[in-house]
Amino acid sequence: MDLIAYAVPFFLLLLLIELAVDFVKKAGRYRLNDAVNSLSAGMLNSTTGYFTKFLPLLAWGFVFENFAILDLPLSAFDLSVSGIALWITALLAWDFCYYWFHRYSHEISVLWAAHAVHHQSEEYNLSTALRQTSTGFLLGWIFYLPLFLIGFPIEVLLVVNAINLIYQFWVHTQFVGRLGALDFILVTPSNHRVHHAQNKIYIDRNYGGMLILWDRMFGTFQDELAEEPVVYGVRKALHSWNPFFANLQVYALLWKDALHTRRWSDKFRTWFGRTGWRPADVARQYPVELTDPAALDKFDPQISRATRNYVLLQFAVCTALILWIGVRFAQQGAAAVVVPCVQLWATLYTVGLLNEGKRYARLFELIRVMLILPLGVALLVSPPGWLYTAAAAYAVASIIGLIFISKNKEQEAILNVE
Repeated sequence: MDLIAYAVPFFLLLLLIELAVDFVKKAGRYRLNDAVNSLSAGMLNSTTGYFTKFLPLLAWGFVFENFAILDLPLSAFDLSVSGIALWITALLAWDFCYYWFHRYSHEISVLWAAHAVHHQSEEYNLSTALRQTSTGFLLGWIFYLPLFLIGFPIEVLLVVNAINLIYQFWVHTQFVGRLGALDFILVTPSNHRVHHAQNKIYIDRNYGGMLILWDRMFGTFQDELAEEPVVYGVRKALHSWNPFFANLQVYALLWKDALHTRRWSDKFRTWFGRTGWRPADVARQYPVELTDPAALDKFDPQISRATRNYVLLQFAVCTALILWIGVRFAQQGAAAVVVPCVQLWATLYTVGLLNEGKRYARLFELIRVMLILPLGVALLVSPPGWLYTAAAAYAVASIIGLIFISKNKEQEAILNVE
């Protein structure tokens, strides 16, 4: 049973409720472009996972089958007193490993390259919770190997992993204040706001997933201070609404530094050294501009209302498409969703370009609608049926929308050009 799949509708419902509260209170904690980018990253994470999540499972399964120390049968994890105690033990053990995985994801460059995606948003709301990396499968699984070595059943650990992730959703909000004694024990919105800050006093603090006790035990706790309002985002700003670039930005920076530095030891340290460290020769020749939290100018390219409406409608299509892809994957497996995933990724890419106001955004969108869309439908459906008609109607509507925003004088006046 995939608990996260069952939780997704509730995630979306809570997000809409928070959005409504934000609108009514005029709190300004949502921006369309930022929220769309966060959700796009989440969609990319979810769909690429159909083709990558089996890799950690292979490693975990190998360790469990060949090296497990204890024999903990799945039947022992029932609703008896001892069974519930085992479930709680597994949940705490997973959260403990998550603390160290999360901590090292901030302290080691190559791990930060994957995790940085989650921190790039300069807003903090429930859409930020769904902003997840698509490359975490590369190394993140290593930190949970001890649990499989101990002998916890894979089925149990997959469930507690889902519980851990689902719990973390609700803490990504600014509408919940301090919670008294709970702030001392659990990861709460206040504690986690600190973790998403780029203020110097808050950086690299509060790594816990469910329990903040780990941070208190290992010296990484920082309370949220009334005199130090949280400034969200990362010091090396993304300045893009492209979910693919969001996933590759830090990797690209590390690659360039490793390529340009002369010493081989520095090439290695660039990837596996402390986050933020750069070889001296590279730092001199290729300085990186960091943001000043005290004078943050949020990335917010201006586009016309017509373009915003077009983006919103296309993103609504993406939302429907990803739900359909999830059902198709559950029924037919990864091979059946390759084509629709490519369709989705192309749409997310051009939505990002449109949100940035790129000069060539409409050209890329036209290519997607006229070439990638019909090609994908042709590969997906045979013989022709109602889906062809629906795709044709969608393509025509999209082209009309592109013509409309192209003729919109406001769009031409304020379109951001690079």
